[in-house]
Amino acid sequence: MDCFFAAVEALDDPGLAGKPIAVGGDPGRRGVIATCSYEAREFGIHSAMASARAIKLCPDLQILPPRFERYKQLSRQIREIYSQYTPIIEPLSLDEAYLDVSGCDQYQGSATRIAEAIRGQIDNELGLTASAGIAPNKMLAKVASDWNKPNGQFVITPPEVEAFVWQLPVTKLFGVGKVTAQKLHNQQVKSCGDLQGWSEQQLQGQFGSFGARLYQLCRGLDDRPLQTQRQRKSLSVERTFLADKVGFEQCGAEIDGLLATFEQRFDASGLSGKVPITTLVMKIKFADFTQTTVQQHGNKPSLDVYLSLLREGLGRNSQAVRLLGIGVRFGTEPLDDGLQLGLDID
Repeated sequence: MDCFFAAVEALDDPGLAGKPIAVGGDPGRRGVIATCSYEAREFGIHSAMASARAIKLCPDLQILPPRFERYKQLSRQIREIYSQYTPIIEPLSLDEAYLDVSGCDQYQGSATRIAEAIRGQIDNELGLTASAGIAPNKMLAKVASDWNKPNGQFVITPPEVEAFVWQLPVTKLFGVGKVTAQKLHNQQVKSCGDLQGWSEQQLQGQFGSFGARLYQLCRGLDDRPLQTQRQRKSLSVERTFLADKVGFEQCGAEIDGLLATFEQRFDASGLSGKVPITTLVMKIKFADFTQTTVQQHGNKPSLDVYLSLLREGLGRNSQAVRLLGIGVRFGTEPLDDGLQLGLDID
């Protein structure tokens, strides 16, 4: 979906159409931008940007609070449209999914025409636009989906894969973040064609187990199947403070409230007693916007454990703290045989 949250807001309030708008947190309370319209992006605004910074870039920007129930409602309707073409759907978020249409008989099995039909149906029935990528595997389809945004689609046929990935920037590859990209750029590797000059052994020597994955991705190879049932891997809560917290005592005073909020969310998720907790996690973001994560094996969230993790994390940076978060990671095996999870918890 194209800038989904912002598009929904403009759909429900036509007066917002064509204006720079964003969905996110209050600038006065250190909020951040969740998404924004294309009009706002022209000012350099993007997701995860501080709302206060966004307002400086565009004083006319309207920042709206998120309405997740409305987004979920429309997401379910979009999912119903998908299901008219294929039962093999892997949702990634409220506004994005992979579809395997290789078994679809509609439109003579043409994936390109099926994508056009889905996008047209979403537009006609819901008044929203979507972009699509059509390709032989998940990695290439994801890359292609961004190629002709907004309200467009891009096709990579099997014979075109080799030439397409040769010129593809390595930053487009799944799993290549800022650190890996910089490491590659430092060695004059900017395109997948450059990366193909490296052997698998060389890549593993530089990037560990991810090196083998890079060797495949830079050649346009991705054999991951679609996961139609997704098990939640983690659950967390966090809080950004109006004023920075200084030292262990001030930060520690916030953990009890975070833990109470986490327990409420965990109970509401329905996960309790069904999936095993394996790891307890503490996230700290400092005043200079650097952040650290501290974790330890464990199966029961407790105040004492999180205070211990907090103390360790604070020892890594002398800065004041602007955000604290606590959470857990879950194991891969359900406690109740046969349980299938497909949750989306905001």
